[in-house]
Amino acid sequence: MSGVDVSELVRLRTYHPEAVAEAAARRTRRPLLRADGRLMIIAADHPARGALAVGDHRLAMANRADLLERLCLALSRPGVDGVLATADILDDLLLLGALEDRVVVGSMNRGGLAGAAFELDDRFTGHRPEDLARLRFDAGKLLLRIDYEDPGSLDTLHSTARAVDAMAERRLPVFVEPFICYRADGRLRTDLSADAVTRSIAIASGLGGTSAYTWLKVPVTQDPDDMARVMETSTLPAVLLGGGIGGDQEGAYEKWRKALQLPTVRGLVVGRSLLYPVDGDVARAVDTAVGLL
Repeated sequence: MSGVDVSELVRLRTYHPEAVAEAAARRTRRPLLRADGRLMIIAADHPARGALAVGDHRLAMANRADLLERLCLALSRPGVDGVLATADILDDLLLLGALEDRVVVGSMNRGGLAGAAFELDDRFTGHRPEDLARLRFDAGKLLLRIDYEDPGSLDTLHSTARAVDAMAERRLPVFVEPFICYRADGRLRTDLSADAVTRSIAIASGLGGTSAYTWLKVPVTQDPDDMARVMETSTLPAVLLGGGIGGDQEGAYEKWRKALQLPTVRGLVVGRSLLYPVDGDVARAVDTAVGLL
């Protein structure tokens, strides 16, 4: 991985903050989908929600220079289409020139901080639709976690619906990432059973005044063999999210490979498991994931 000049990034941010907008204005754009109709997006919006851990390393994503180096390497690999991140990371990547001819997806709601009592009142604290349009970015992504026992979920549902409407008004795709959640031992957990993922897809698909620009970002179910019937719940195009894989990198690839054969699944959005692979080889992990498409 080539080194990132942090001092130069700081110099630009200090003396010429307009450089971010200038880089966004001159960035070479591309269609969301190329001819093969597949998407490979690298996700890096975890830090803004305070989720910095990778495996047993609690602060793995806290070193910004290291994260940027990994992202630049991943984005340089053949077959990688783009990146999903928050404004601070995308601004750095713009200044580094790493977003040319890449799909740029802005992360919209990061207010549900990991481990917080208010985690499910997931306010939209990141990119607004107008920011994505102004910066000439290509799409947005939002997280929709629903706990039937937590009233904060209703606020998130409502704000998600309005965000879907606002994105559609601007003809910008929005990737909705839905989960059914519950609390156990004071911690928020996601239910990856077939029934729960089915319900989450049905709920997410019906939000807003139109679904014309809505994509789904869905996990692979606890039993990967359930994915075929789960994905029958909606006709919306979908991408698979990577999620935590523990130490079983090869097992994750196999789960993704099967689900990628389904008719509504168009690609992968994967973050930590590719940026911080078990063997440390980012290029190999990214290339293997691209090969699944």
